Amino acid sequence: MPRLLKAALVSLFLLTQASLAEHVIVCGGPALRKWENYRTSEDQHDRWWANFVRASTLRMAEIRLAYGKDAPLVWLVYKPGYETRGREDGKPYTTWIAEQASKRGATLIWFSSTDGYISAHNSRPRGSVVTYDYFGHSNKHAFMFDYGNEIMAVSTATLHESHLSRLSSSIFAKNAYCKSWGCHTGSSMSGVWKSKLGLPLEGANGKTVYTMVGRGEMPKGYGGWTR
Repeated sequence: MPRLLKAALVSLFLLTQASLAEHVIVCGGPALRKWENYRTSEDQHDRWWANFVRASTLRMAEIRLAYGKDAPLVWLVYKPGYETRGREDGKPYTTWIAEQASKRGATLIWFSSTDGYISAHNSRPRGSVVTYDYFGHSNKHAFMFDYGNEIMAVSTATLHESHLSRLSSSIFAKNAYCKSWGCHTGSSMSGVWKSKLGLPLEGANGKTVYTMVGRGEMPKGYGGWTR
């Protein structure tokens, strides 16, 4: 093959790969206050409805600084949690989320179940996902898209370790960076993620705290992080 043609084909391949690159942010839903108000104040969750939404938009800003102002953002949001909390608070939260996505030029994909999430995940183009972030409730074995919404202190929609074999690993770029900003992921799920998907998942060894996101700071993991 002539050298110039080979160089052109390599350049075309690299440009194609770059154009496919995207950054996926997954956003779980908030608990309802009618359940959380039964807890002692120090054990209550989600006084502010937008903890995970605001953390998502802060991460979008970080990505755009690191990868460029036009870096493609894909925002997967658990819709039922914001519909029910919106009805409880009398606020149009799903409309506001859509406006935030539009403002930032992010592709908003709603999902409403485990199967819906898996379908959305697996629909991303092959080798496209450069960064992956999860904001939401979790325990050491699962992302909990819904927590304390339908039932107090219970999750009815999760991505459990047992579901990971249903996720396509081919959507990730080589050396993609994956992180869970939920509690306790590093204690178990990070290891299963790496085993099933072939990539590290940075996760917290203990609780994560979102109280500072309203001040423009990312959530903190006070037990440290592991991959």
